[in-house]
This record gives sequence, C-alpha cells and structure tokens, in this order.
Amino acid sequence: MPDLPKVLVIEDEKDTARFIELELQAEGYHTHIALDGLTGLAHFREHQPDLVILDLMLPVLGGLDVTRRIRKTSNTPILVLSAKDALQDKIDSLDAGANDHLSKPFSIEELLARVRAHLRRTNPTLNGELRIADLVIDLHGREVFRAGRRIELTSKEFELLEFLSRHPARVLSRYELEEQLWPGYVGGSNVVDVSIGCLRRKLEREGERRLIHTIRSVGYVLRDDR
Repeated sequence: MPDLPKVLVIEDEKDTARFIELELQAEGYHTHIALDGLTGLAHFREHQPDLVILDLMLPVLGGLDVTRRIRKTSNTPILVLSAKDALQDKIDSLDAGANDHLSKPFSIEELLARVRAHLRRTNPTLNGELRIADLVIDLHGREVFRAGRRIELTSKEFELLEFLSRHPARVLSRYELEEQLWPGYVGGSNVVDVSIGCLRRKLEREGERRLIHTIRSVGYVLRDDR
C-alpha cells in the first residue's frame, strides 16, 4: 500500500488546527500539527511533509520567516492561511516562497481542493496515473493506453512498465529489473530482454515512436526522445 500523503499544519489557533487536521484525515492524509513557527520548522525537518499549510501570524517565529527557511532547502508546496486580506500581504507571502494564499475565514471545501491541486502537481501518482508522452498507465484499473488506444498487457508486463514509468529517464540495469520483478530467477537469464521485447511490440504496434530505449551493455530506460 502506498504511503499516505503527509501534510504539516502550522497554526497557532488550536481549534482551527484541530478542525483542519480532522478534515485532512477524513480525506486520507497523514497529518502533523505545530502551534508555533519554530516547532513547525522542527516538524518539517523531521517528517518531510508533502505539503505545508501555514498561518502567517505565528508565535515564536512568524509565518513569513518559516516560509523563507523552508524555501532555502525545499520546494515543498506551502499554502498560506491568513486573516490579513490586503493585497500586499498576499504579495509578501508569495514573494517569501509560498505557493498559494487563502484568506480567513475560508471554506474547508476550497482548502481541500487547493491541497489536492498542489499534491497532484508535485505527486502525479496520487491521481492513480503515470504518464509519459502519449502513454497513460492507470494504476488503479491496471490498464494502459497509448494515444487513446487500449493495450492488453500480461500482469508481469504491466509490472515491468509500471516500474520503468516510476523511474522515467533513469537507466535501469538488467540486474535491477530482474531483482525487482523476477527475484527467483538466476542472474544471466534473458527474461528481462524477452519481456522488454514483448512490451515494445505492444506499445509500438500502430507505429508509435519508441519510448523504451536500450542502453547498450547496461539495461533500459523509459523516456520520450521527441
């Protein structure tokens, strides 16, 4: 089972923090709460969240300073919550490195929608899909489409394509592929080469350009060389 997306909420109003936490958990997110900026930074370093929801008016260390410090080492999305609705406050938070700004009071439905949008951009597998060029892999339905054409794959071919797609543009050795997908096989077999050949024929049956490339004496890589 994949890890749940992690969201760090840095909010000094306990009731608001708890409300957001419960709503996020109901949506299937793993949450951490901090009630001041300094604790929030410590939680960020410890838990490495996928997204940060951050109030600007924080004790100990203000929201803008927290944003700047996070941004020095990470591109994690930061969604700012603020009772300040002035244009300059929004500009300041965005210039400090925030990705989004939502004024209080806010609609929880809008907050959750923005959380989903930011996580989709940073982690496309949360949609249950992997994409490269015109190739779409539906992870939940275990279906594959190329330019809208449905491609029938065996279970092992699907696993091979999924593994390649989770490491786009990375050269994977035959040994690594064999270890991951055929752990019972003895090294030196041609099971990887045969399976890649079958997969290529299915993906390129209608004359589509090649996406799985051979790296001589090493292995294979999935990439779009267009």
